[in-house]
Amino acid sequence: MPLSVADYFRYIPRTPGRDAWGLQITAAGFTRVPPGSPYPPARHPEDHRLEWSKGRVLDALQIVLITAGRGWLETRTGGKHRIGGGTAFLLLPGVWHRYRPDSGTGWTESWVEMLGPVVDALLASGDLSPRAVVARGVLAAGLDDQLALIHRHLREPSRGFEPELVGVALRALAICQRGTSARPFRTRTERIVGEVERYFSGHAAEPLNMRDIARKHGVAYSHFRRIFFRETGLTPWKYVMQLRLRRARRLLASTDATLEEIASLVGFSSSFHLSHAFKKFHGQSPSDWRRESQSGRFS
Repeated sequence: MPLSVADYFRYIPRTPGRDAWGLQITAAGFTRVPPGSPYPPARHPEDHRLEWSKGRVLDALQIVLITAGRGWLETRTGGKHRIGGGTAFLLLPGVWHRYRPDSGTGWTESWVEMLGPVVDALLASGDLSPRAVVARGVLAAGLDDQLALIHRHLREPSRGFEPELVGVALRALAICQRGTSARPFRTRTERIVGEVERYFSGHAAEPLNMRDIARKHGVAYSHFRRIFFRETGLTPWKYVMQLRLRRARRLLASTDATLEEIASLVGFSSSFHLSHAFKKFHGQSPSDWRRESQSGRFS
């Protein structure tokens, strides 16, 4: 979260007819609480007021990320927890809770509230458990970035329901749900594959030596190929090939670049190699795909 972000909170009425999107963001906020300050520092709506002596119950799900400082969380079903910087916790609908920062440290909190059919389904399935509400490892997984996107939009008073924010909220929720798991947030295998996926995303058009990539991550190539396939369902080369073909499709549909130019841009050594791979994967030539795409037959 950039330090320039000012404190704020905002509540948004639930919009009728939007449940088809699965989720709605109904509130969000960002607050720095200095040491020794009263908490909460600002008056919230009556149904969201939090007093330590009484606690509260919400009718929606909240994700609260503490980026600095420390404090306490207590819930009826999960007991008491010491909360430190880099930790998030889930406040589930219908579950009594209370939380506050340590007066000696204060804390910085970033939060979002959501409700909808997705939340209901996750609660019903047990994927969101009232007994596992503290999520660790969430900063490394990018939770602060997801919340920053939400804050950036909602700080503009004119904005209300925005479909593109549904995906951001789902990503934030997935990070937290994974972080509440009893197993480590990410195993070494998952970290390696995740790092390689990110590398492929930014370097797919470049010459790639898979054995060098495996060696860089401290694993034998045969092991690397096996764990990559287990985590993604694709071998490393097929993964890169799909990235290249996806970008080729985008260029074919939206530009007038020649096939030779596109091949060079996405990482193929020639238009012949691009055409061969494209036809093998899609069952038609790039020129046929471009003609049909640009005529509106494909979205």
